Amino acid sequence: MLRYTLMRLGIFVGCLGVVWGLVYSGIVPRGLGDSNFMWVVLLALVLSAPISFVVLRGERDRASENVVARVDRMKANLEANRTQEDAETDEAAPRVQGQTS
Repeated sequence: MLRYTLMRLGIFVGCLGVVWGLVYSGIVPRGLGDSNFMWVVLLALVLSAPISFVVLRGERDRASENVVARVDRMKANLEANRTQEDAETDEAAPRVQGQTS
């Protein structure tokens, strides 16, 4: 998951550099007043999203498989704990009933 995040951040930084160069070379218009930095960042976000969607498809699938496996492991551990807890409760119930009689 960290690898995917870093790769996505790298694509954004690359797009930010390209957009920054295009804005300051005059190819892409500057923002209004003091909004130039925000304009550059938003344009870089808009460009990097579809690029990372296409380029990082395989990495995203691997990260998704890791998340699913981790969730399945957690569910299995939770169910094992619940089953163990139920068994201990079932064992203790006759002893408690025998003490109250």
